[in-house]
Amino acid sequence: MSQSNAVSAAQPVLFIPHGAGPCFFMDWNPADAWDGMATYLKGISSRLPARPKAIVLVSAHWLADEFRVTTGSQPELIYDYYGFPEHTYELEYPAPGAPALAERIVSLLAGAGLESRGDAGRGFDHGMFIPLKLMFPEADIPVVQLSLRQDLNPAAHLAAGKALAALRHEGVLIVGSGMSFHNMRGYGDSRFTPLSEAFDAWLTQVVAEHPDRREALLSHWSDGPHALQCHPPGHEEHLIPLMVAAGAAGNASGQKVYSEQVMKTQLSGFHFG
Repeated sequence: MSQSNAVSAAQPVLFIPHGAGPCFFMDWNPADAWDGMATYLKGISSRLPARPKAIVLVSAHWLADEFRVTTGSQPELIYDYYGFPEHTYELEYPAPGAPALAERIVSLLAGAGLESRGDAGRGFDHGMFIPLKLMFPEADIPVVQLSLRQDLNPAAHLAAGKALAALRHEGVLIVGSGMSFHNMRGYGDSRFTPLSEAFDAWLTQVVAEHPDRREALLSHWSDGPHALQCHPPGHEEHLIPLMVAAGAAGNASGQKVYSEQVMKTQLSGFHFG
């Protein structure tokens, strides 16, 4: 790819797994449990068409009555995980915010009929800074974080992604940060292995469908095999960032680019574009 084409190419859209709390920055048992995921996250930047001018990240760890957007110029970190080693509460990721981009996002969402507002006091939660420390360790790319809507309505989140799709052509990388399997009772339980594998296989097929079909199936994701055992009702916030990513992808194709069994459950990452 020539330099001129690389610069003009639209950024892809990603749905990434962000692991368990600060798992990549502490000892774990087994010690290599998160190594494969860490390697995937570290390699993402080398597979982009160009360095992003900014990042819009949708985190599973921020829910609000309406869509909210970080508008601060230098948001602080929110260490919203509990019971982990002391040093993990000293991790740093001093990425700047992007107030002008945040205002534009609010405007784009309003134009799509979606209520939203800026939040100047909101910091960056661990669904943002933990994976981005691996993806872009220099912390020098401006980041805006977008919340989920409290109702977790899949169609609304697909629509939010569609509203932001134009940003991809302006050098903005849109990232959904969650987990393709997220049932706290299931991690480490071999009874959930086949259930997670079946749902993962379904999700993989859906992501690769024609965009219209993909949207229809994701709008009814709970009809997938063992879906509600992989994402219990009312706690599907770790899957919903995928809806925003798929909406922002527009007509771009999707595919699974990472998958492995971690803590006896199948976890995957997806790439659109």
